[in-house]
Amino acid sequence: MPFLGQDWRSPGWSWIKTEDGWKRCEPWSKGLEGENNRCGASHGTILNSEDEEIFNNEEHEYASKKRKKDHFRNDRNTQCFYREKWIYVHKESTRERHGYCTLGEAFNRLDFFSAVQDARRFTYVARLLQLIAKSQLTSLSGVAQKNYFNVLDKIVQKVLDDHQNPRLIKDLLQDLSSTLCILIRGVGKSVLVGNINIWVCRLETILNWQQQLQNLQMTEQVDSGLTLSDLPVHMLSNILYRFSDGWDIVTLGQVTPTLSALSEDRRLWKKLCQYHFGEKQFCRHLILSEKGHIEWKLMYFALQKHYPTKEQYGDTLHFCRHCSILFWKDCRLALLLEDSGHPCTAADPDSCFTPVSPQHFIDLFKF
Repeated sequence: MPFLGQDWRSPGWSWIKTEDGWKRCEPWSKGLEGENNRCGASHGTILNSEDEEIFNNEEHEYASKKRKKDHFRNDRNTQCFYREKWIYVHKESTRERHGYCTLGEAFNRLDFFSAVQDARRFTYVARLLQLIAKSQLTSLSGVAQKNYFNVLDKIVQKVLDDHQNPRLIKDLLQDLSSTLCILIRGVGKSVLVGNINIWVCRLETILNWQQQLQNLQMTEQVDSGLTLSDLPVHMLSNILYRFSDGWDIVTLGQVTPTLSALSEDRRLWKKLCQYHFGEKQFCRHLILSEKGHIEWKLMYFALQKHYPTKEQYGDTLHFCRHCSILFWKDCRLALLLEDSGHPCTAADPDSCFTPVSPQHFIDLFKF
């Protein structure tokens, strides 16, 4: 019986040893037709062909998995792994749960991509990214880093498209670029997760975003209908009293002369100071005019440099004290489906919910 072998470097071909030497056969898919088999391969050829078929199938399966993995890795428009809106927050291992939840895992598991598109949650997510940039960037895993910059990219593109909240995102990018410059200089201390070249590219991307936001031009809308200038003075005053950020009042005051005069109202700035700061803080930074009156506007910006202001958000993450679950609470969906936003087992779920500020979110993962 002739000796049969295969050259795996040439998939589909078989070799057979004859009296005249080694001869190469047709591919096994063509050579198993009985009389059409040029080499007259025996039953051994069939066995080797089956082995080769198994090998080729495994090779194709491996290539398919690799293509899917590369496509998933290069897909920068989607968040990695999860689309859930809640996550268990446990700080120690138990018999029921092994390991503990980290900031990076929470950032991966919660649906921040959808939150960016929600006007009620946009400011919340932007503020959270800013706090992470200031102090927690090095604690993120590689996947969490990728998700962080994907969400940031989505935020920047949204601002460039709709021209809303540019100042908020400029502050975020400024803090992030400052942190990255410090961390990249300290690369010898191994403070960053990942290749240093990736971080340098990310820093270049941030600088490019900053330039785009700097060149952002507000398009003037031509509308023959009712405009802000057509509103009565008392309505314009009520609008200004709704703002909780002094810079927003200053910006709106630049629109028309009437708004400019209303934005200098002492009572407006007094209420703003009283909302954000306490009396003890007033006494430490008291600013008086030449006539002995308190300069509330100047005091607001002076106090803002020394003390944090109260933060207002249309919607926030919530924490269930009963289940130890952090989740997005969709109030509209809850009313329709009587769903609290997570699998709560409490008799009265609403009594267990606590709103979570961006700083509180980070503090949950400080062990």
